[in-house]
Amino acid sequence: MPVVKFTKALKRFFPSLADTPASGTSLTEILGEMDTRYPGVKSYLLDEHGHLRKHVNIFIDGTMITDRKALNDVFNNNSEIYIIQALSGG
Repeated sequence: MPVVKFTKALKRFFPSLADTPASGTSLTEILGEMDTRYPGVKSYLLDEHGHLRKHVNIFIDGTMITDRKALNDVFNNNSEIYIIQALSGG
């Protein structure tokens, strides 16, 4: 079962985030699972078209996903899926 991991920066908005096993077979399904467990997180990560927002990156087993629109990147049952909020500022 893949495990979803979140950066600490996201805990500012969702304090209960933790490493979370997921049963979905696609990133879209997994993000839906995360939204059930952490209400509102999906709308923070995805825009109104269901595309990954510019300030968010997802890595599967250390490699950044390439499909930010359909979220069709492949993973397996042992994958670690990292959801990272991009930080900026000055």
